Amino acid sequence: MKIIAGLGNPGKTYDQTRHNIGFDAVDKLAARLGLQWVKNKKLFLSCETIANGEKMLLIKPLTYMNLSGEAIAPMMNYYDVPPENLVVLYDDLDLEPGTIRLRQKGGHGGHNGIRSIIDHLGTKEFNRVRIGVGRPAPGVSVVNHVLGRFAPDEKDRVQEASEQAAKAAEAWMSNTFNEVMNTFNQKA
Repeated sequence: MKIIAGLGNPGKTYDQTRHNIGFDAVDKLAARLGLQWVKNKKLFLSCETIANGEKMLLIKPLTYMNLSGEAIAPMMNYYDVPPENLVVLYDDLDLEPGTIRLRQKGGHGGHNGIRSIIDHLGTKEFNRVRIGVGRPAPGVSVVNHVLGRFAPDEKDRVQEASEQAAKAAEAWMSNTFNEVMNTFNQKA
């Protein structure tokens, strides 16, 4: 089994914010696959499919970004999913809007959602699709930046990056993550 997790914050208040680009990308993937979201135990929304004879679970934690690990780790434990069978789609300040980068492991880079996942899994060894949201303008706090919406001149680039992230996650369903990295990191 493989798990694809898009990170974000639940609720209308956070729709279309920079911090919710992971939700946006996994929503695009679910739509591409014709899947419907189902609420599970107030911790996450999920939908599932089969790819190459393997169960694929898409999830959106409802624990708020900073507690993402509280939803993801129990699912991985319940289904006995190893960390290398997890890919997390999320926003990244260090990448320009419209850019994606794939990594197989690493630290949290100051991202509290990733920090929570690392803390709850006890490992940094899981796959990531980082979606660029850029750095805040001078005088704007990081919190206000990530909880803010994209500028009009960023929207098209960000939507394309979100679509590329969804395509990368879909490609992982039938390829190794290393192969997917080689393809999608070259496109950036």
